[in-house]
Amino acid sequence: MAEHSSVVARTTGVRLAYRTAGDPGAPPLVLLHALGETSADWEAVAARFARHWHVHAPDLRGHGRSDWPGDYAVEAMRDDVLGFLDALRLGRVDLIGHSLGGVVGYLLAAAHPDRVARLVLEDVPAPLPREPAPFTRPDGPLPFDWAAATAVRRRMDRPDPRWWDRLRDITAPVLAVAGGPQSPVPQDRIGLMAERIRDFRTVTVPAGHLVHATRPAEFTEAVLRFLRPEGTAGRPAQAAGHGCPEAATGGRPKSVPS
Repeated sequence: MAEHSSVVARTTGVRLAYRTAGDPGAPPLVLLHALGETSADWEAVAARFARHWHVHAPDLRGHGRSDWPGDYAVEAMRDDVLGFLDALRLGRVDLIGHSLGGVVGYLLAAAHPDRVARLVLEDVPAPLPREPAPFTRPDGPLPFDWAAATAVRRRMDRPDPRWWDRLRDITAPVLAVAGGPQSPVPQDRIGLMAERIRDFRTVTVPAGHLVHATRPAEFTEAVLRFLRPEGTAGRPAQAAGHGCPEAATGGRPKSVPS
């Protein structure tokens, strides 16, 4: 992907760094990374997507080269992405979000359904309360603000009930790519979103939480079959019914799953 550019989100005033790949005349595809990651995390799959789309991968606020403003409400991240689209004059986009990026993606698709044409959620659970898990800062310097990690984890443990209700407002077709039982995300909670989203399907790529990084070829094939069903080929990923994946082996989650 190209080196970082930056733009100020028109909705929030936060400066977002981003990388691009592909033909600027192609349809836009936005990639949103997970908690504790940056746009660089998409390197394994960006080139494949750039054959068909103009790919835009921002660093979310508090991550990488974007601003670290101290306010890390997930709704603010959603508004940043809306302002990012406006600043770059991107109208209706396809969007892929991993973990936290998927939460930001479905909040955007619910609040502004005219801006998201199709949505891919990589190992993203339904927004329902959960028991807090042990959470310790990794050693050494981090490419993100640790305050963002703690704020996001608190919100993921006790999400706003309106998030669940507003999933009904999503009009975009949604593909959930589940990572299987190696993932720390409870897989049954992924399929629960089918209760709210009218056009919702799941597929399992048994790789753990980091599907696109651990099994990039299988991830891209699954996504391309959803986004470009007329023009894909390759070994199929294993389909699953609403969050009930088959047994798996695969990658380990990193230290800051959202």
